[in-house]
Amino acid sequence: MQTTKTKVSDREIADYWTKVSTPMGRITQNARLRTKRIAWKTVLSITIGIKRILDIIFSACALIAISPICVITAILIKLEDGGPILFKQSRIGYRGTTFRIWKFRSMVINAEEIGRKMVEQNNLKSTTDLKLSGDPRITKIGTFIRKYSIDELPQFWNVFCGDMSVAGPRPVVPAEVKVYNIEQRLRLLAKPGLTCFWQVGGRTDINFSDQVHLDVEYIRSESVWLDLKLLFLTIPAVLLGKGAY
Repeated sequence: MQTTKTKVSDREIADYWTKVSTPMGRITQNARLRTKRIAWKTVLSITIGIKRILDIIFSACALIAISPICVITAILIKLEDGGPILFKQSRIGYRGTTFRIWKFRSMVINAEEIGRKMVEQNNLKSTTDLKLSGDPRITKIGTFIRKYSIDELPQFWNVFCGDMSVAGPRPVVPAEVKVYNIEQRLRLLAKPGLTCFWQVGGRTDINFSDQVHLDVEYIRSESVWLDLKLLFLTIPAVLLGKGAY
């Protein structure tokens, strides 16, 4: 019966170090490492290129398809309180770069001021902890568009411009990044996206530490096929509206 060898003998280890310790051995070993690095960088560049092309095509088609929904949403927001239709905010993107994110306004006009006061009064770290059911800052139309992620539709423009991708960790505010530990900063090693693991698995019902774990897991296994899978899983997650407040 044929057995699989699982151990490396002392002789094999000695032979290996003899090879790499000689000038020719070191040259051969370094050449192999360089070849592997070049191959890895080539594959990575191709993957990033394909992903960017798909982002442009998908976001362009999406912006055309959702235009009627956007028009209706804009009218309803304007009719409710007469305030701005869109909301823009600074977010942290790939490797700490800052960009402006666009959303349909789902909160009252002075939501940021109210949010700061609520953070101070309740001794919270940031407004992230305020994402609870029944947030007093959310308008009536805001409750509906947040539940079905309609407020996120303008972010297809961010994807088209290259600030975001279809799939990736959700972009966060600068104040949140300031209190990140080393593990949490790993979330910044991928371009932020419209959807991610925790977006399709429960959204804000998933606690922050689990969100970080899922984002890091996505970065480690990032691929075009994974992005397509997340995209298809996002459809039922949005329609059900689970975990959206």
